[in-house]
Amino acid sequence: MRLKSDINIKNKRATFDYLVLDTFTAGIVLYGTEIKSIRESKASLADTYCQFVGNELFVKQMHIAEYRFGSYANHEAKRDRKLLLTKRELRKLHRLTLESGRTIIPLRLFINEQGYAKMDIGLCQGKHTYDKRESLRRQEDKREIARLVKSR
Repeated sequence: MRLKSDINIKNKRATFDYLVLDTFTAGIVLYGTEIKSIRESKASLADTYCQFVGNELFVKQMHIAEYRFGSYANHEAKRDRKLLLTKRELRKLHRLTLESGRTIIPLRLFINEQGYAKMDIGLCQGKHTYDKRESLRRQEDKREIARLVKSR
């Protein structure tokens, strides 16, 4: 029996820049040194996106730092990594991304109870600047309410 992993790497800019329409959980094809680096929380989802190549979905520009104890067989830090989804999910995502203004963005990278690296991806639509201002206003209101409740 494994313990619950505390690895939870988030893409904080995703919810600020994009409106998330739908989410999916996908597996990732990784090398041995990549999973070791992820277990040390040495990964970043900043500026990442997903793209179809043929009928397969790949995550692009995801940075996983080289493993410090790796030898000559260490991995490339920013290589394209294949995402594992069912055929039905892939067809649905492909169809929905053909619509104008929609893209697939990685939201979260985590390790599940079985020890496998998984990624939450979201079908997203870009926000306008006024939507971003509204999001900031909501966050500031939440902070202000938390301060008022805390001071009581």
